[in-house]
Amino acid sequence: MDITSLKISDMRSMLDKKEISAPELTAAYLERINSVDGKLESYITVTAEEAEKAAEKAQDKINKGEASPLCGIPLAIKDNICTEGIKTTCASKMLENFIPPYNATVMDKLENEGIVMLGKTSMDEFAMGGSTQTSAFKKTKNPYDLERVPGGSSGGSAAAVGASLCAAALGSDTGGSIRQPSSFCGVTGLKPTYGRVSRYGLVAFASSLDQIGPVAKSASDCAVILNAISGFDPHDGTSSRNDVPDFTAKIGQDIKGMKIAVPKEFYAEGIDEEVRNAVLKASDYYKSLGAELIDCSMPSLKYAVAAYYLISSAEASSNLSRYDGIKFGHRSEIGDSFNELIANSRREGFGEEVKRRIMLGNYALSSGYYDAYYGKAMALKQKIREEYEQIFTGCDVILTPTAPTVAYGLNENISDPAKMYQADICTVTVNIASLPAISTTCGYDSKGMPIGMSIIGKKWDEATIIQAADAFEKNFTRQNAAI
Repeated sequence: MDITSLKISDMRSMLDKKEISAPELTAAYLERINSVDGKLESYITVTAEEAEKAAEKAQDKINKGEASPLCGIPLAIKDNICTEGIKTTCASKMLENFIPPYNATVMDKLENEGIVMLGKTSMDEFAMGGSTQTSAFKKTKNPYDLERVPGGSSGGSAAAVGASLCAAALGSDTGGSIRQPSSFCGVTGLKPTYGRVSRYGLVAFASSLDQIGPVAKSASDCAVILNAISGFDPHDGTSSRNDVPDFTAKIGQDIKGMKIAVPKEFYAEGIDEEVRNAVLKASDYYKSLGAELIDCSMPSLKYAVAAYYLISSAEASSNLSRYDGIKFGHRSEIGDSFNELIANSRREGFGEEVKRRIMLGNYALSSGYYDAYYGKAMALKQKIREEYEQIFTGCDVILTPTAPTVAYGLNENISDPAKMYQADICTVTVNIASLPAISTTCGYDSKGMPIGMSIIGKKWDEATIIQAADAFEKNFTRQNAAI
């Protein structure tokens, strides 16, 4: 039995029964990383020594009968989440040597649980991209086909889970960056309600849209991790004071009578036929379980990508203005004046996609264009929220494809930003409306590439989308990655 391919629940049982130790489990993952990740390039930094020490501490807790659900479980962390004393690069030359002096709140929570951090995973630079090919260090491949992208921006996390190089991982989702790579890599990824998980220590891309969430092998594993990382944080003014429920509570419950909305725009032109058919087949399966399918419409979907990129780029241009080569980050050796030093530091430190988004954001916020672009995007944001509220008056969850296609070739869209942006059509509205959503595999195309479906829920109702995803997963057999 390959213990690295197990779900967290199975690992927990084996650890508690002393059928395997935390150091042995960690060693198995580190060995697999050493043998496989040279081809996959999912990790930017592997923290083997720290992982071995954490595993020993976890084993002490297990021996004393003090183990939490995640104690001794080896996880990977996206490289835009601050880890005290360990490099956090955001896959950018700008932060190539940045070592945070503090932990992100989610890291403090996970360390209190006794997890074992295996390393920091690759991503699109500053989380800007949908392929993990804008990374300055490791351009991750898809574990099902090394000639295809893993998706992004959390492509390293999704690929590592898909290739069994960690039990699960943390990612961040600004416009689909957990769900889309989870779809491409054949795993399950959850974007929580905005404010459910603290963003303190997450390097900001677009502050009104960013959210940390789990990537794992199942919805139930995502629920266990979400239990650990959720809750109010005084360091994050946008984190919610809502009570944190047990996100595993509804797992296994009958979904008979659940109302599932199917918005027609998500299945229209532009969605690959094999993707559409796989998600519709999944909807038929839900119907066979006793769920009620409801047709609905979301007219604003056709404008969503434009609104998302205007809003996110505007916020990114503001957030990234702090990287000037003076306070921290890359500092150019060239520059005879203060302004030249800043310009050269940013020119050398940022990649092409980041520069593109900064320019777009500055343009949208500039005098004379603010009302024409940013103002209209914010008005559309409110319209999208209203449309979701209307749909949810008659349903419990919404079912859509996660992405219009399966994973595409490594160099297929890199030179066509507009085409790559349009690939976010199925995911961005969830972030715009601050809703929770989970992506899980619902089929495979004719070439064996995974197809993902997304289940979108009402605000603060992660438990129901986890219940719905788990109900499907229980009768769906996943194919193992090729690597």
